[in-house]
Amino acid sequence: MEHLLTGFELNQDGYVKLIELAQAMKADPKSYRRTLEGMSAALMFEKPSLRTRTTFELAMFNLGGHGVYLDLGKGDLGVRETVPDYARNLSRWVDCLVGRVFKQTTLEELAATGSVPVVNALSDLYHPAQVMADFMTIKEHLGHMDKVKVAYLGDGNNVANSLLVAGAILGAHVTCFCPLNCGPDVQIFTKAQAEAQKYGGSVQVTDDLSTLKDYDVLYTDTWVSMGDDTPLEQVKKRFLPYQINEQLVASSGAKIVMHCLPAHRGYEITDEVMDGPLSVVFDEAENRLHIHMALLATLLNPSAV
Repeated sequence: MEHLLTGFELNQDGYVKLIELAQAMKADPKSYRRTLEGMSAALMFEKPSLRTRTTFELAMFNLGGHGVYLDLGKGDLGVRETVPDYARNLSRWVDCLVGRVFKQTTLEELAATGSVPVVNALSDLYHPAQVMADFMTIKEHLGHMDKVKVAYLGDGNNVANSLLVAGAILGAHVTCFCPLNCGPDVQIFTKAQAEAQKYGGSVQVTDDLSTLKDYDVLYTDTWVSMGDDTPLEQVKKRFLPYQINEQLVASSGAKIVMHCLPAHRGYEITDEVMDGPLSVVFDEAENRLHIHMALLATLLNPSAV
């Protein structure tokens, strides 16, 4: 693996090894304190962040390296200097580029013109490291990842796309319950479907909530993606049937409930569920750190892990 841009770079063995390494790092972090000693990463952020910025910075620190935060929220990337010039400059100084960007094409351009690994820390199409932490959390609570039944409810956004990708490759069964015309990217779905056939999983998209029965995992995200100025109240009527609330949790038979955060309580998920006994929301958030450590170590110093 040279880069992590989409999640399709890895086969099933690659996903499993990354998650197992993250579990080992979580159990004994001190053993990995010098894994990236003397190395650095540029953290290129066009979007605000709590979990992603904190965990990537700490991941580099915990491995003995250093993360340099670049606030690109004012539109500097590709304007003040071209994306290739950013990539060529930064590649002379750092060992990795981590990008939380508006457009997937930005990451692809960084990878094509730079000379160091590029990590997708969120784009308009994918959020691959997030769903690695999600499946790590699923494994912790359910004991396995293959054959697990995951129901995603809400907008077919970057997280939904990445759940389809990772779930397909891990042999899980992922269904996205989305309102009409709000489903995941069709091309990503088709590619994930081919991966699912290889690994014994399945991916589906539907708006029919009557089929939401006997799922192991309920998962949701905000109804309006970051950068979209549409008020939540404006889309509430369309998405409210897909809200994760106590009634839906009970009827689904779910064992755990997930949310990648930040959450809009009372919209896509209720307080009772998010703070309830089946919620593993903050376990997901914690596991972002360990997945990012495993990912950076695997990309930058694979011989050490």
